[in-house]
Amino acid sequence: MTFIAIQCLNGLSYATTLFLMAAGLTLIFGVTRIVNFAHGSFFMLGALFTAHWVTRWYPAWGDSALLYALAMLLGAIGAGIAGAVAEFVLLRRLYGAPELYQLVATFGLSLTLFDGMRWGFGPDEVFAPRFPGLKGSVELWGEYFPQYQLLTIALGPLIWLALYLWLHRTRFGQRLRAATQDRAMLAALGVNPKPLMLGAVVVGCMLAGLGGALQLPREPATLQMDVNVVVETFVVVVTGGLGSIAGAFFAALLIGLVHALGISFFPQATLVLVFLTMAVVLVVRPMGLFGKALDAGPKEIAQKFIRAPVKRAWSAMAFIALGLALSAVWWAGGYWQSLAADGLILLIFGISLQAMMALGGLVSFGHAAFFALGAYGAALAHSSWGVSLPLALATGCAAALAVAAVFGAVVVRSSGVYLAMLSLALAQVVWATATQWVSLTGGDNGVIGLNLVMDDTRTVFYFLLVGLALLSVWALGRLSRSSLGAALQAVRDAPVRAQASGLPVGWIKYRIFVESAVLAALAGGLFAAHKGAVFPSVASVSTSLDALLVVLLGGVHKLWGVAAGSAVLVWAGAELGRGFDYWRGALGLFVMLIMVVAPSGLLGLITRWRRV
Repeated sequence: MTFIAIQCLNGLSYATTLFLMAAGLTLIFGVTRIVNFAHGSFFMLGALFTAHWVTRWYPAWGDSALLYALAMLLGAIGAGIAGAVAEFVLLRRLYGAPELYQLVATFGLSLTLFDGMRWGFGPDEVFAPRFPGLKGSVELWGEYFPQYQLLTIALGPLIWLALYLWLHRTRFGQRLRAATQDRAMLAALGVNPKPLMLGAVVVGCMLAGLGGALQLPREPATLQMDVNVVVETFVVVVTGGLGSIAGAFFAALLIGLVHALGISFFPQATLVLVFLTMAVVLVVRPMGLFGKALDAGPKEIAQKFIRAPVKRAWSAMAFIALGLALSAVWWAGGYWQSLAADGLILLIFGISLQAMMALGGLVSFGHAAFFALGAYGAALAHSSWGVSLPLALATGCAAALAVAAVFGAVVVRSSGVYLAMLSLALAQVVWATATQWVSLTGGDNGVIGLNLVMDDTRTVFYFLLVGLALLSVWALGRLSRSSLGAALQAVRDAPVRAQASGLPVGWIKYRIFVESAVLAALAGGLFAAHKGAVFPSVASVSTSLDALLVVLLGGVHKLWGVAAGSAVLVWAGAELGRGFDYWRGALGLFVMLIMVVAPSGLLGLITRWRRV
């Protein structure tokens, strides 16, 4: 019992960090309705700024408790200033945009901030000194517990109380709360909402920066801190309920305790336990512990799925021309062959997500789960049983089908950000399983040495990719014209009316989700065959974001949008990465520009220019 009590204290200490992050993210979302994926970058900025202040710029500050605490506040202020710049340059141009566009744009912001901090602070991790006066431990129940962690445990409720008093007892805080309820009515009463939104972003980023600074006496400041914390922050926010700071506090306590006890008793399944906790809460309470129904969010930029208004003969000629162009790439050399194959696989993967998003209105932030299941299913079937490519692909699709058939029953009850976070939870569970089940997947070493595609069959495999990619585009266009496509769009736009009309809403959403998962698994199996190896990164957040990027860059409601998006993303990633160290930042700037200037995608931008 003493051991469990000490681990609970560890969990409560970690919960303070989670609460600071979740409270800041909740405050920003409540006022601006923006789900800020770059929130972890401000956490990392606060940590790096404070660490450099007390170790390299003014090392004497590390010997004084007062000056060390002041350095932490300066780190939080630095994060707040960076948040103000981000709000002025980017976020205020996203107000009123659909949540998914905001997510992708703020992901681009996180890429830019990452390279900016790498340029400004350097790539090395920084070990800050322990907090002066709190370097020792105290004896509790016969065990020793760090004094500094007791301080962080006490800070959590104090910060929650301070936020409560600020939001309920000050004029600015009361206006912030009013903005979360009805921003249009507040503006009609003569209150300018822009300072409120700026203030919410600044305070939210300061809380994130303070959370990063408070971590320093316990862990070094690194350039990997943003991804490590932002995923669990989303878990806390969604578990507590979007827009509820009280929900963020209690969810942080719950997740912090699960995290600490999981590390102690189930170290290889800690991440799985955290996401399963969120999944259980959302199954019981689909809006989180304290979440309430929010006002209807903005609609997509273009609700109608757009196909080129041409005759079938011209459409067939377009398919033939594209197929011939892709075939010509084969003769261009090994580099362009590999690049084209990557683009074709990403196209198939993107089509699987576009079918869900454009027609069914279902947003998945963890579609990499099925991509990874297809890749690992094909790889393990080949390495264990020696099966050929068709059977390996079928095995991967079957694995994804089995998981999607079970998980889809939960999906049909959720929507919006909650659905996105549930899918992210599944992807993280798959990633943790691939990382920690070493006897099956090889862990970080992966499954290597696959011979699904031999040298003498590589030409056949490439043309198979071309055929499957064109077939996927054709199938999406066919689906958009079918009765099922019409039913999907009816369920997306007016679910209550569709149900009243007799449409099986749940079954329609379930069907498109499962079919999309199988197509994503096919792309994953083709990826394993093309690369000859599979690693846990295929289930990472970045893989899911690749699918989102190609859909949104090209145009989510354009038939050829994914083709354009995959071509641009693969080419830009390959060319920027050759001899340019800060290519992530450049890619992030490009993503932000597209989401602001052309939220309907590159094809939508071209259509707009043609009309002008």
